Amino acid sequence: MSGRRLNLGLATGGALVGVVVAAALVSFVWTPHDPTLVDAAGKLREPGGGYLLGADKFGRDTLSQLMVGARTTLYVGVVAVGIAAVVGTPLGVAAGMAPRSRGWLSELIMRVNDLVFAFPALLLAVMLGAVYGAGTLTAMIAIGVATVPAFARVARAATMQVMVTDYVLAARAAGRRGPAIALRHVLPNIGSVLIVQASVSFAIAILAEAALSFLGFGTRPPTPSWGRMLQESQELLFSTPRLALWPGLAIALAVLGFNLLGDGLRDHLDPKLRNARG
Repeated sequence: MSGRRLNLGLATGGALVGVVVAAALVSFVWTPHDPTLVDAAGKLREPGGGYLLGADKFGRDTLSQLMVGARTTLYVGVVAVGIAAVVGTPLGVAAGMAPRSRGWLSELIMRVNDLVFAFPALLLAVMLGAVYGAGTLTAMIAIGVATVPAFARVARAATMQVMVTDYVLAARAAGRRGPAIALRHVLPNIGSVLIVQASVSFAIAILAEAALSFLGFGTRPPTPSWGRMLQESQELLFSTPRLALWPGLAIALAVLGFNLLGDGLRDHLDPKLRNARG
C-alpha cells in the first residue's frame, strides 16, 4: 500500500509538471490567439467562441497568456535553480569536506550562508531593481541568490555523511586529494539529494516569481506572467473572479506538482526510506 501511495504521489507530481512543461513547449509554436494583442472591443469577453477561458480587461486571450506565462515561469525557475545549484553545491561540499584542522573554513562558509539566507528574494529583487531595473533577469538572479543557502545546507549535510564512509576513508588513506574525492565519491552520492532539492526549490521559485511579478519587480509587460495576471485582475476580483481564478489555479497546480515530484523522488531515491516502506 505504501508503495502505491509513493507511486501515486510521484506520478501525480510528474503529470502536473508535465502539463506545465507541455503548455510551455506548445506556446513556442502555437497559441489560440496572440497573447499580447489588445482588443478593446473584446475586453472581458466570456469563455466561448474561440476564447476557451475568456479574455481579460484588455481583450487578451486568457488561455494564450497562461500558456506563454508557463514558459516564463519555467524559464525563471530553471535559471534561478541553476544559479542556486551551481553556487550552493560547491560551497556545501567544501564546507562538508573541510578537515577538523580547518573547521573555521566550514564555519565561515555556513555563517556567510546564513547571512544570505536572511535576505528574502523580494528584498534582493528590490535592491537589484533599484540598481539595474526590474525585469525577468532581476527576478532570476534574486531568486537564485536567495535559494543558494538551501543547496549549501543540503549539500553540506549530505557530504558529511559521505565523508565518514569506508570508501572515502580508503580513498583518503590512498592519498587522493580533496577535488578527486569530491568528483569521484561525494557528488555521485549526493546527486539524488540535490535532485530532490532542485525540485522543491523549483516550486519555491514559481511562487517567488509570481510574487515579484505581482508587485512589479518581476517580468515586465507585455510578456505574459502568471503573477502579473493576478495583479491585473485584483481590481475586478468581485465582478469578474475568473480573471484571478485561472492564473491562481495555474500557480497552485504547478507548485503542487513540483512539491509532489520532490517528495516522490525523495522517497524513491533514498534507500533508507525505501527499506522503511518495504
